[in-house]
Amino acid sequence: MTTNPTIIFMGTPEFAVATLRAIHAVFPIAAVVTVPDKPKGRGLQVQPSAVKQAALELGITTILQPATLKDEAFEAELRALKPDIIAVVAFRILPPNIFSLPRLGAFNIHGSLLPKYRGAAPINWAIINGERETGVTSFLLAESVDTGSMLGRRVIPIPDGTTAGELHDALMPLAAELAVETCQRLASGTAKPKPQDDIAATKAPKIFRETCKIDWTKPAHEVRSFIHGLSPYPGAWTAFADGKTAKILRVSAVDWMENAAKPLTKPEAGEFIVTPDALFISCGEGMLSVQEIQPEGKRAMTTKEFLRGYRGEQHGRLG
Repeated sequence: MTTNPTIIFMGTPEFAVATLRAIHAVFPIAAVVTVPDKPKGRGLQVQPSAVKQAALELGITTILQPATLKDEAFEAELRALKPDIIAVVAFRILPPNIFSLPRLGAFNIHGSLLPKYRGAAPINWAIINGERETGVTSFLLAESVDTGSMLGRRVIPIPDGTTAGELHDALMPLAAELAVETCQRLASGTAKPKPQDDIAATKAPKIFRETCKIDWTKPAHEVRSFIHGLSPYPGAWTAFADGKTAKILRVSAVDWMENAAKPLTKPEAGEFIVTPDALFISCGEGMLSVQEIQPEGKRAMTTKEFLRGYRGEQHGRLG
């Protein structure tokens, strides 16, 4: 048993902050590794990552920010720390010479129930694909991304209508809880790594803007999952007749026969109908009512807010 393991934490965004705080409260973290400070915002002022900000608040004095993980000086700094454990949450892909350094192991917390949704966007793809449950998994790092032996997991349901942003926030405390448990098991020698079933593996590739365009010819339930799986970021988008785009952030399914704006026949896929307080869009099968929208160059807003300033067509087709 290692009562006071030397732990190095690696992470970057807000998702990793809760885990950093939780581990540090149980096992004081010896060092934090994160990305270099970057210019952000309209003024392009140089700002630290969310993890670095949290580390400073916690009084962690050793903060490493390598431009590349292949830097020999960076590896030398890690070796000098003689780590027992490396805990990774939402960071870069570690090379073997780095993840093999700790005496007890290097582990990652992944936002899915591995081996499902290996890749950069597990939260998004779980919702896009209509999953009804997900969770977080801790696993030992290996050369192939997200393939290492599993150490533990936490499972939660995905309520109907959940967005990626909401699921992200729900998973943060679970990731923190699981990371602490994983550190405890590694330190006590009670960890029992379980190999992943590669046959059951699915992918969660990185999402790009060009793949976020909404295909209105698909059934309403699929379009709804697609929209919610990309909300609030990067955002599923569509184009109006004037060429301007808008991100659709939240929708609900409706029966076109029951809404007050119904035409004599069901609209074709991609047609929209505007009423004084609602925006309806027809899909290949079914219809959606837009609840939240972000017009090009503007903030996200409710549909009612959007329609107060809307001066376009009352009935048209989206691109």
